[in-house]
Amino acid sequence: MTANLNVTTVVGNPKRLSRTLTTAEALAAAIAAGLGTEPRAESVDLAELYLTGLEPPHGGFERLLGQIRSGDVLIVATPVYKGSYTGLLKLFLDQLPPKALEGTVTVPVTVAASREHRLLADLHLRPVLAELGAKTPVPSLTLVEGELPELDARLGAWTEAHLADLADALAFGRRPIGASA
Repeated sequence: MTANLNVTTVVGNPKRLSRTLTTAEALAAAIAAGLGTEPRAESVDLAELYLTGLEPPHGGFERLLGQIRSGDVLIVATPVYKGSYTGLLKLFLDQLPPKALEGTVTVPVTVAASREHRLLADLHLRPVLAELGAKTPVPSLTLVEGELPELDARLGAWTEAHLADLADALAFGRRPIGASA
């Protein structure tokens, strides 16, 4: 492993330390491993930022925005609530300034209770991320809760299918993997 890959995961589950967070962190590790890099991953659990009343361990909204802008890959993960991404994630995305994700290679992730909601990430979340300037060069990772016990296999199949396109997007992105901001 020669370079570092800065991956930020933003998780919009209103439950702290959720399965959605676990899924996003596992995807970050799988992407880094697939690219042969050392991951430098930071996870932001939006439940900690907005809902706990405690000082968030990641330093709050402004630090998070800087972290996103300086990273190589952004993973935006949400459970599916009532056929959409969570209000908590919407709150966060609405607070971002226009084009805040300009050029950021982004992977949407959803965890749904039923198969009927598998397209949520591509139908609802991807357009919002595009409006904010994000590059979404690969299909979203969409999982149904029943697939979570097979998470490693699901992530392996997803990375095998999409890692080359993700690597191409990073190569043509803002800077080489591991370069400082």
